[in-house]
Amino acid sequence: MRAPTYQDIQDALPRVHSILPPTPLIEWPGLSRLTGAQLFLKHENHQPVGAFKVRGGINLVSTLSEEERQAGIMGCSTGNHGQSLAFAARKYGVKCTIVVPRNNNPDKVEAIRMLGAEIIEAGEDFNEAKQYLEEQLIDGKRRYVHSANEPKLIAGVGTQGIEIFDTLPNPDVILVPVGMGSGVCGTGIVARYMRPQTEVIGVQAENAPANQLSWKAGTAITTPTASTWAEGVATRAGAEFTQQIMQSVLDDFLLVSEEEMRIAAYHILKQTHNLAEGAGVAALAAVLKNPARFAGKKVVAVLSGGNLNLAELPEILRIGSEQASY
Repeated sequence: MRAPTYQDIQDALPRVHSILPPTPLIEWPGLSRLTGAQLFLKHENHQPVGAFKVRGGINLVSTLSEEERQAGIMGCSTGNHGQSLAFAARKYGVKCTIVVPRNNNPDKVEAIRMLGAEIIEAGEDFNEAKQYLEEQLIDGKRRYVHSANEPKLIAGVGTQGIEIFDTLPNPDVILVPVGMGSGVCGTGIVARYMRPQTEVIGVQAENAPANQLSWKAGTAITTPTASTWAEGVATRAGAEFTQQIMQSVLDDFLLVSEEEMRIAAYHILKQTHNLAEGAGVAALAAVLKNPARFAGKKVVAVLSGGNLNLAELPEILRIGSEQASY
């Protein structure tokens, strides 16, 4: 596979914008005061499926051959990738099958089903569900859409980066949550082309650090568990393709704790009245954790998704309120 170029992302832009309007990039004064930075949120939670990945789904499915459309597509997801494929498949009249882990976020599973996809539950986490798909379902007919090893997915989600620079031409830093890496790769490719001095930083959960460890080591590392409430970043292994791209586009890769993500979710809800999921708040959590590093800078935190399991909300409010009272 060839890594997508900036031109590939430019080519994806009209396909994406034919269905999805640009999402807002907003500076929130309350978050700027909290962080000491000029803090902008890129609101990918405003997408029709509540997450950035729909950009990639639209770009990929819109370019399938007629034969591929007739056969259908399938993928493995903890939620947002699955919603992306289901949304795009519905738009273009393509059958879609999504494998999800058992005991997955029920709201995300229902959202995928409501978009018309067939749901198969398998495995205890993303990696086991993916193994089931690859061993049991690949039939040489349906198009298997991997959540990361897909240049057109990366090109599609990279359009969020073009929108960032269209609104804010000179960000000092862009922080992007990392699950399998398509978002940070696409955004990083754009940043390297548009403004090489802009830092691009990936963020992952401390309890699911496989991508961060792999990036630092320069070789694939698999962790035994990925025990985080932020299912969008709950992966025990990265993807070779996106890891290769990350080596060339990332300046740093930070980790945040479970509590730090809950505190960030609380502040986003309080200051912006936006509901954000665990993976979506990871970028802001990293800024809150490292105030001296980002103080006085123009910082973009990609709010990659808003599909929060509402069962998590009481704990977010409890921890956030306690922390805010100190």
